[in-house]
Amino acid sequence: MTALFIRNASQLVTLQGNSHAPRVKEAMSELNIIENGSVWIENDIIHAVGKDEDLVAKYKGRLHEAQIIDASGKLVTPGLVDPHTHLVFAGSRESEFNMRLEGATYMEIMNGGGGIHATTKATKAATKDELFNESYERLNQFLLHGVTTVEAKSGYGMEWETELKQLEVAKELNERHVIDVIPTFMGAHAVPREYKENPEAFIDLLIKVMIPKVAQLGLAEFNDVFCEHGVFTPEQSKRILEAGKIYGLIPKIHADEIEPYQGAELAAEIGAISADHLLKASEQGMKAMAEKGVVAVLLPGTAYFLMAESANGRKMIDLGVPVALSTDCNPGSSPTVSLPFIMNLGCMKMNMTPAEVITAATINAAHAINRAKEIGSLEVGKKGDITIFNVGNYMKLQYYYGVNHTDTVVKNGKVVVRGGKLIEELSISKN
Repeated sequence: MTALFIRNASQLVTLQGNSHAPRVKEAMSELNIIENGSVWIENDIIHAVGKDEDLVAKYKGRLHEAQIIDASGKLVTPGLVDPHTHLVFAGSRESEFNMRLEGATYMEIMNGGGGIHATTKATKAATKDELFNESYERLNQFLLHGVTTVEAKSGYGMEWETELKQLEVAKELNERHVIDVIPTFMGAHAVPREYKENPEAFIDLLIKVMIPKVAQLGLAEFNDVFCEHGVFTPEQSKRILEAGKIYGLIPKIHADEIEPYQGAELAAEIGAISADHLLKASEQGMKAMAEKGVVAVLLPGTAYFLMAESANGRKMIDLGVPVALSTDCNPGSSPTVSLPFIMNLGCMKMNMTPAEVITAATINAAHAINRAKEIGSLEVGKKGDITIFNVGNYMKLQYYYGVNHTDTVVKNGKVVVRGGKLIEELSISKN
């Protein structure tokens, strides 16, 4: 197989170092940059990382057989990782945007039949082919923004047939699209309207029927729940997540998004791999997460779109919480695929530094989905997932906000985006 040689990067952000645990505090700023850096990829895997002159000397007898990318004047990073999306859905909810501008709250819209319930209705009505095609195009847009791995949640069904449909589409997307799609079961996204007066019956359905079936079919790696006042209580959330653990599903949790609700504390108690949102997390909860190494997946785009105050990313980092960033791509509260813009917001809305947001969108994001041994840094033995940005240094990536600087994307050692466009002559597929 032809080797790929990325040469002469103005800055090669490697994030080399200990991949066994997510980065915290000062380590989130340690990018381990190599100037005039190069990467040699072969058989989909990184074989060498270092100064260009050193790699040229190492492979001087094989340069003629390599596909060469000249990254002069450009920034090269690990492929971006998005650890929290609701990728597979149908429909859109632009009317709710206007409702919020007129003063309606997120929970008011949802309790009135909008929000999650509106998308659930559209997703139930869509065929698998329709869901696949819509989601495939979203993945193309993620790719064009430098993202090479995404997590994808179900949750727009809240009954078996539609949850199954979403998870099967996610599996097919992972098989047929070049981006890796990591599945999460989120049947506990909301209490269906027909169970409004008897939520315990729905929780029994989740615990006794849906979770065992998901595990039996091998359709998800994680189990998520929306722990929020008016949705699932901390006690109910704990039962749902503990049930998933029995069947081998790793717990995640939507926590403390709208009001303080002990979600961060619960994440630490049950050993969740991540707690997400955390706009209203208590200091006690943050400290508990730091102690247990629970990754805080922060979603500043959601707060921005809902016109809410962002999570306190600066305080979390200072307390030793490992922080990751995500788009939360979904039709109601964050209809975006631009992880680079989310990184901008991390700086401007959460007082994170440009170095910290790169760590948060690469190696820490990989930890949030249990993939740090494979992706998230440029190290020998890891996947050849790389993004090349048309800026000379990592500071400019955040300085020029709201701009897609993605020039080239390499996935599993193959160039899939060049010059900011999908490679048409290549099949955007794993097969």
